Amino acid sequence: MHRTGLAPGLVAALAVFLLSAVPLAAHGQGHEGADDHPPHEVGPEGDHGHAAHPPHGSLDNVGAKLANPLSDLWSLQFNFQGPTFWDGDINAGSPEMGGNLIVQPVMPLPLYGSGEDEWRLITRPVIPILFSQPIPKGFDDFNYRGGLADMALELVLAPPASFTRLPKQMIFGVGAGLGFPTSTNDAFGNQQFSAGPAVALGWKTKTFTSVLFPTYFFGYADRSDRSRSTPDVSQLSFLYSLVVNLPQAWQIGFNPTITYDDKAASGDKWNVPIGLFGSKTIKVGRTPLNIRVGLEYSAVSQDTFGKRANFRVQITPVVPSLIQKSIFGGD
Repeated sequence: MHRTGLAPGLVAALAVFLLSAVPLAAHGQGHEGADDHPPHEVGPEGDHGHAAHPPHGSLDNVGAKLANPLSDLWSLQFNFQGPTFWDGDINAGSPEMGGNLIVQPVMPLPLYGSGEDEWRLITRPVIPILFSQPIPKGFDDFNYRGGLADMALELVLAPPASFTRLPKQMIFGVGAGLGFPTSTNDAFGNQQFSAGPAVALGWKTKTFTSVLFPTYFFGYADRSDRSRSTPDVSQLSFLYSLVVNLPQAWQIGFNPTITYDDKAASGDKWNVPIGLFGSKTIKVGRTPLNIRVGLEYSAVSQDTFGKRANFRVQITPVVPSLIQKSIFGGD
């Protein structure tokens, strides 16, 4: 496993930027958490010249809910990673650069019950679009290609605390991940259908939200054009995050995804990124919108060729829920 020395000051530089950019609360101003009543917003729609409250509360509450992968908030996440720097033993010069966009709708489906007693199925499709991916074709020799990588679908059942008897602050869900061989280039995917368990565990307060979200994929069926010599899929995707809520709908934290490939060579199995981001939830028209900017670099990465560092811009608009009532009743 290669421990990269590329851009070791990226995270420190972002921390300095965030400390200088995030506005401090005015003296005596408190932070609004998920359980607080949202303030009135000046506008023509509500009584006495105030706008009606948004359905998910204040912008602080929206940002806190977006940090919880099992909340009832529908959203459409656009996660641009670029430039991304790739390097390894196969590359003799400067790191190769690429970029991608991951589109991820988050659609919580109310299954049964309502309020704090609601059973919820979280559906999270993952659609990776590659703009310029360096593909090794020899020592220090690369092609650059774009296209679609393998898509995935995460399905997580979130039972209410009244059923699990867990603390209300705990985030808990179990389910499955499904992988689909949709890659438009053999180098972008595994050419194999896959599936495996998924678990979401975390803790939420008015101050922060922490989450561990591992998903493991096992291959079970080949695409027709898959080479018989290609090993079956046995891969881990492990999101770990901590989001700290700040005044005026600002947040700071990290949310990298660790990857592990059990069938890769011994020095190429792990990629372990660390990073830091700052985000702000605003309103565009009537739509809450979270904007997140961050940097990551891989403390551990593949020896032969792997991701070393990347810049991230994530834009997440909240979208209206298409299913308002529980599918199986129980209201």
